[in-house]
Amino acid sequence: MSHSRAAAHASSAVARVRDDPAARLELLRQLYVVPDEVDRGYLPYRRAASAFMGWQLRRGLLNPLSDPRPGSPWWRALNDGLLHDTAEARAIAFGFAGEPSGPGVRAHLDFIRRPSARSWYRAHNVSIVAGYLANEELAAAEHRVERFFLNIVLLRVLFAHALVATPRLALGWLAPLGRPAGDPRIGMTGIFLSLSRILPDEYPLGDDVDPYIAAEHGLGHILDVGLILPRLNRLYDWSAKELALSRLPALLNGDTPAYAWDVADADVWGIPPSRLARAARRLVR
Repeated sequence: MSHSRAAAHASSAVARVRDDPAARLELLRQLYVVPDEVDRGYLPYRRAASAFMGWQLRRGLLNPLSDPRPGSPWWRALNDGLLHDTAEARAIAFGFAGEPSGPGVRAHLDFIRRPSARSWYRAHNVSIVAGYLANEELAAAEHRVERFFLNIVLLRVLFAHALVATPRLALGWLAPLGRPAGDPRIGMTGIFLSLSRILPDEYPLGDDVDPYIAAEHGLGHILDVGLILPRLNRLYDWSAKELALSRLPALLNGDTPAYAWDVADADVWGIPPSRLARAARRLVR
């Protein structure tokens, strides 16, 4: 079979679940199930992928656009891409001959052939960042709070990848803690991907970001303000090379997140660090 058959198979699978959020999650979970004789330990990675999508389901982001509570066109498009890349790679790996149709499929196929924390993050983040780049117009139509957190989600998933793949960039002299802290099999990934402690389980949100910034405390604030924001340029530059997506650094304006964001509204990113966030900055300078 040619890779076009694999791509068609993946497109058909995604189309069947497009307007059924629970079926989307079940498809993702099934894509990590392989015959026992070739299983190299895929199921533990399913936890991280399922947690990220489960958060999207709880907020209603993947609901059909015809639903009384419509979902987000941007989040639905991002999820479509991730599901398609995963489904096509699995089809090629288990019976469909030929070459992958895009970089996300190639990265997922690399993970299937050589599963590791680093190859899982690379596969996941190639699909995610490619979705960000391809759907910026849809993102621009989101409310201000949603656009703010689209940037937070992006910098967190990039940082989680760096914890595993380049822990010295992520944590400085505390680099030995990076790989176990970021390993998606251990369950720590939820700390980096989930914003459920801040965002209510609803969509859409409004335009006033300040209450959500004020609500972020503890580990989330230390992570975002203490660790990630001070090294944002280095993180995006490294990620662009690791993912082979050269346009990624363009989603920053200087050292400020700027995905679907008005550069005149950059002051919102000047989040005052708490005492613990300042201590984290000094600790991993």
